[in-house]
Amino acid sequence: MSKPRHFVLAAGGTGGHMVPAAALAAELMKRGHYVALVSDERGVRFPGLFEGIQTHILPAGRLGGGPVGYYKAARDMWRGRAMAIELYRTFRPDAVIGFGGYPALPALLGAFARKIPTAVHEQNAVLGRVNRLVARKVDAIATSYAKVERLKETYNEKTHLVGNPVREEVLAIRARPFPLLEEDSIFRVLVTGGSQGASVLSKVVPDGLSMLPVAFRRRLQVTHQARPEDIEACRAKYKELDIAADLATYLPDLPEHLSWSHVVIARAGASTLAELTCAGRPAILVPLPSATDDHQTVNAREMTMAGGARTINQRDFTPVELAKQMQRLGLDPAALQNAAVRARGCGRPDAARDLADLVESLGDKPNELQIGVPLPAKFPEKAAFA
Repeated sequence: MSKPRHFVLAAGGTGGHMVPAAALAAELMKRGHYVALVSDERGVRFPGLFEGIQTHILPAGRLGGGPVGYYKAARDMWRGRAMAIELYRTFRPDAVIGFGGYPALPALLGAFARKIPTAVHEQNAVLGRVNRLVARKVDAIATSYAKVERLKETYNEKTHLVGNPVREEVLAIRARPFPLLEEDSIFRVLVTGGSQGASVLSKVVPDGLSMLPVAFRRRLQVTHQARPEDIEACRAKYKELDIAADLATYLPDLPEHLSWSHVVIARAGASTLAELTCAGRPAILVPLPSATDDHQTVNAREMTMAGGARTINQRDFTPVELAKQMQRLGLDPAALQNAAVRARGCGRPDAARDLADLVESLGDKPNELQIGVPLPAKFPEKAAFA
């Protein structure tokens, strides 16, 4: 085991940022290091990801809203930077790693001020706004895709392809065979809109599945994650159509549902795609059209071109089109198995390990805050820094 070090992970509060940060945290702690998390109110309360880890909330304004909005954002960022610097005086990180989202920016600005080594991890196939802002100054850029749009060629020397880390429960699925599918067996469908759900899936999927041939429709077992405001109407629709379905607003045991799914209908968020490809599960993807820089459409390209997924633009996502794609995937077990193999081929199961290796390399040289200063004997399990 390498010498214990201290790392700060900074991430915005959505699942796309928090899941890979949690996977890296788990890998670093397994290696004997100390980890602290910087995020916003949503991030520090993300269920089941950061138990037993120091968590800190720093103010971070979001750019927008005209001159007044920009002034408020700059003021909050500056406050967050000052608070990050104070945090670093006590925690003394060897490196600070940003995962995107505005809450990551004050932590990185504080690290630049204290000359602490830094890296960013980009989950999407398009470099995000915060990562673009800091790309010139960070020491390393870790990517999830071989080609990342809006990433300048001048940064190639410090760019490393590692993939997008996923939870160990998802990695475990990779070692299992694809669920047995016979002509008259249950066909399991998982519908998920990511950490925030997706209303369009609740509106279209039940009607689309109802258009499948009767023999196929009767074999369906659907698990559907819906938004709270959509769940009752969606549940009633499945019941009206006589389709077996379990609904929830949040699936804490998502890896278990993923392990026995034959097809997944989902958005094309970074964490969703990382989990689908690591597990090797065919998918019908509906990218979020309002995603910044249309990054979900770009995310879906690799898996779709490989033959592991079918992508439907939201404007074309109708019950008829969904039924057509479901029949192509579901009525030919050999084709479905082939799609699973192709999806699996896009996975990068060693992402957490490779990202941890990169992060450790940043901490090889002690930073100025550590010299001659003893490490604390014990860290609190949780801390509020405000």
